[in-house]
Amino acid sequence: MTAGRRPRVVAISQARMTSTRLPGKVLLEAAGKPLLVHHLERLARSPGLDAVVLATTLNAADDPVAAVAAAMGIPVFRGDELDVLSRFAGAAAMAEADVVVRVTSDCPLIDPELVGALIAAFLADQQPPLDYLSIDSARYPRGLDAEIFPRTLLDEAAATAREPWEREHVTPFIHQHPERFRLGAPLGPDGPAIEQRWCVDEAADFELVRRLLETLLPATPLFGWRDCCRVLDDHPDWVDINRSIRQKTLH
Repeated sequence: MTAGRRPRVVAISQARMTSTRLPGKVLLEAAGKPLLVHHLERLARSPGLDAVVLATTLNAADDPVAAVAAAMGIPVFRGDELDVLSRFAGAAAMAEADVVVRVTSDCPLIDPELVGALIAAFLADQQPPLDYLSIDSARYPRGLDAEIFPRTLLDEAAATAREPWEREHVTPFIHQHPERFRLGAPLGPDGPAIEQRWCVDEAADFELVRRLLETLLPATPLFGWRDCCRVLDDHPDWVDINRSIRQKTLH
């Protein structure tokens, strides 16, 4: 980052059609739009963002994903399917990012204000500069996840990480070297942890997210994560729809 000017902050979201548990999930429709459109529209409203980029693969199966983003005016970078780390590095270079916000497109309920708070906290804590900050996915519902770090650190990880799982999941190289990087404490909600799943990995996840979108959007198009909580307070049985789904482990 260049001293004396505000860094260029770019959100990069990864997406592909070949998800192992729910293929094509990002283009499933809810409330009249593909989940990917909901995700990108909400992400683009995040305060402090200068640009949003979609990072997808070179596979022909992902042509529809690229087409959806392009139709929205979202720049698209296409790279290796399994080496997601190099895909992110390429997308960040294309966008001339100074700071990268990493998100995944299976989070159609991502909260713009929460992403904005993450950006503000990262940029404010610069004495000495932070290398990494994240939303606390152990305390917020899964599906609000976001990470932020300088592009220089992303480039270093892309040049150094060797293990396949480091390259597939983008940021493990950073997490595993606290002696090398300044890692900020994850941002968590006030109060107790909220152990719910709002990301989409399986059909049950999609059913819950579909209900939330179709309930909230007509009256509250700019809804946030607390609005989702209120709907689930009104429909406590909905939480059971995907309660049995477990997050995949890193490896």
